[in-house]
Amino acid sequence: MGVKYVPRIVENELDELLGIFGAVLIEGPKWCGKTTTAATRAASRLLLTDPSGNFENRLRADSDPALAISGKTPRLIDEWQEVPKLWDAARFECDRRGGEPGQFIFTGSATPRDGERPMHSGVGRFARMRMDTMTLFELGESSGAVELSGILSGRRYEGVFGSMDSATIAERVVRGGWPAAIGRDSRVASSMSARYIDMVAEEDLSRVDGVRRDPEKVKAVIMSLARNESTLATVKTIVADVGGEVTRQTASSYISLLSRLCFVCDIPAWSPAMRSPVHLRESRKHHLADPSLAAAALKATPDALLADFKTLGLLFESLALHDLWVYARANGMGLYHYHDARDLEVDAVIASPGGKWVPVEVKLSTAQLDEASDNLNAVEGRMVAAGNEPPVAKVAVIGFGSQAHVTERGVQVVPLDVLAP
Repeated sequence: MGVKYVPRIVENELDELLGIFGAVLIEGPKWCGKTTTAATRAASRLLLTDPSGNFENRLRADSDPALAISGKTPRLIDEWQEVPKLWDAARFECDRRGGEPGQFIFTGSATPRDGERPMHSGVGRFARMRMDTMTLFELGESSGAVELSGILSGRRYEGVFGSMDSATIAERVVRGGWPAAIGRDSRVASSMSARYIDMVAEEDLSRVDGVRRDPEKVKAVIMSLARNESTLATVKTIVADVGGEVTRQTASSYISLLSRLCFVCDIPAWSPAMRSPVHLRESRKHHLADPSLAAAALKATPDALLADFKTLGLLFESLALHDLWVYARANGMGLYHYHDARDLEVDAVIASPGGKWVPVEVKLSTAQLDEASDNLNAVEGRMVAAGNEPPVAKVAVIGFGSQAHVTERGVQVVPLDVLAP
């Protein structure tokens, strides 16, 4: 009996884009469920990493791209970067079919190798969308009683209890959001994440540009990124952290390549109203694609995290930002971070191009709520004083120790395991 398919939040976005564009590209880390979700919408498929017949699909696609993309629509082209010329073939076919929407679904966990980029961008024919590993809501581990859409519309939530404790959080951080890990314990799931890191360091990074690299140095940079998860660590900090084993240029190139593999997912700095006089720092926050990757890089077990609450807090923040990233996009908004020139910062800002914004602080427990409220109210005051619109809400996402409620200082407190899009 096959594994039951679990519906994903991105399905609504996929359906919308398929109704508008000739082709949709789903990008995201390996093993996050891109192919499985795309297959629920596809009428035919071409799997380029299928080893059958000595990788016959890939050979056929490379020799005759037009034939390879032929089939019932939408046609799924999985891991398209293996044969980048398929992009141009699909773009041409979209034009030949008169711009009819919903012709192709491409999936990819990396950008094409250097020197093999498509000739055309695909603008007007292709729409890009991001898919991530599973959130607590998708895993059935969040009740979904508090909806981000409700918070964005001004609703106040009270009396909704979370059920996590510190041990549960440590378990969920280590296990992560891999669809293949559903129903398995954290030890097995952690082994998957460790194998993922090995594959990236030993094979995938070099395949992007054809340059052979020392896997141990790649792993050292990944470990440093894990140690600095949820921080604004610079390349200089990472080089110092690995003991000078790599140069700044090398570390920077590794991080860039890890981003091209969807292994590193940067959270950009927030840019409020164009004329806002508040000066914000423009550095990006590096995050690994799933919190379990950081845990695996650090060789952190649930018991080890329970003995190190500082690291558990940083990885819980990674877990919360991962889920908020997905929930924000489902509401047509982006996730950013705020850090201004006077060193005032909050963990995240959920914002739309139209100016609606919500500052968010992530805290492991309610013991840190006063600190979170101080930061949230300070950011609100600074932005309003600078002539910006006030936020539609101020949110503190917590791990354990409280129920959903609005504090006397106007902060909406939300346990992560009751949150949904």
